[in-house]
Amino acid sequence: MARIKGGLNAKKKHNRVLKLAKGYRGARSKQYRIAKQSVMRALASSYAGRKENKRQFRRLWIARINAAARMNGLSYSKFMYGLKLANIDINRKMLAEMAVNDAEGFKSLSEIAKSKIA
Repeated sequence: MARIKGGLNAKKKHNRVLKLAKGYRGARSKQYRIAKQSVMRALASSYAGRKENKRQFRRLWIARINAAARMNGLSYSKFMYGLKLANIDINRKMLAEMAVNDAEGFKSLSEIAKSKIA
């Protein structure tokens, strides 16, 4: 049986990496070996960035909830504890949205939390 050389598969692999490296400066977008390193690092960074993004949004929501809770005479931790005692399960994203756009609704939740703590 005739031997099959791997040139076509290697070319496909190289082109796949070079396509991902499109837009990089200099040799990073032209030379396979350097492009491969850059692409691997970029993919690792993008994975980590997606995880970091979730953390940053949670921090933002907590800051907004804390600011609104303090305007209603509670700290963030006491507000959340009061909601837990009242069996109110609203996630931080929705609470932050209420804090910004629905001050009256947030105030009513604050009153409920205060009554459960006291």
